[in-house]
Amino acid sequence: MPESVPVRCPACRRDHVYRAPSYPCACGAPTAPRLDPAAEPAVTAHRAWDDEWLTVPCAACGRGNQWPRPELGCPCGTVLRIAVTTTPPADSGVPPAAAGPEARTDRPRFRPRPIHTARDAVTAAALYLRWLGYRDIRRADQRPPQGIGLAAPGLLAQVDPAVRPAAPRDVECLWLTAMTESTDCVYFSLAGYTDDARSRADSLRVPLFVLDLSGTPRPVNTHAHAASKRTIA
Repeated sequence: MPESVPVRCPACRRDHVYRAPSYPCACGAPTAPRLDPAAEPAVTAHRAWDDEWLTVPCAACGRGNQWPRPELGCPCGTVLRIAVTTTPPADSGVPPAAAGPEARTDRPRFRPRPIHTARDAVTAAALYLRWLGYRDIRRADQRPPQGIGLAAPGLLAQVDPAVRPAAPRDVECLWLTAMTESTDCVYFSLAGYTDDARSRADSLRVPLFVLDLSGTPRPVNTHAHAASKRTIA
């Protein structure tokens, strides 16, 4: 169960109790950053991309996952970054992990292929999944209601080359299919997503990517950002 720590806002002196959110590892186990109850929270004034992520080791399999750093918004308007520790419990069997994107295994830069047709969109998504580390990518056994389905061990992907933004039902259908197959899922769209589709994806923890015409998938929600930082063993 995610741990919680008391937090006092240094600006208004309000007391809060913060609980770290948990996210599913690729192995299926919930993971959450270990909070440091002895450290004071830091006020977030300026943001930098490299500071937004940290590596959280999975207690079940030891995989290092990239998750957003824990933050708390105080009613006074101050955003507090909660201190974490990267040292796992002594009995966890998980080696210490360094925080930040620098802990990722180095890999070559993704090389996109321009998109001119719907088939090109599928190729771009497959290349990106392979770049993330997924292997044995193939057509999915079940055809989605919209677009084309791709599958890899542990993952179900939907590539939507339609000219209209993806709707909540499109996201829900992908999620339900992935749930029945006990696998993760990810959505790629050429035309983007409606606001309702994004909200639904956030609640279901479905990563959303937009494919630009260069063939580069762009993450559009937090779960997609985390997926793009992940290295598949």
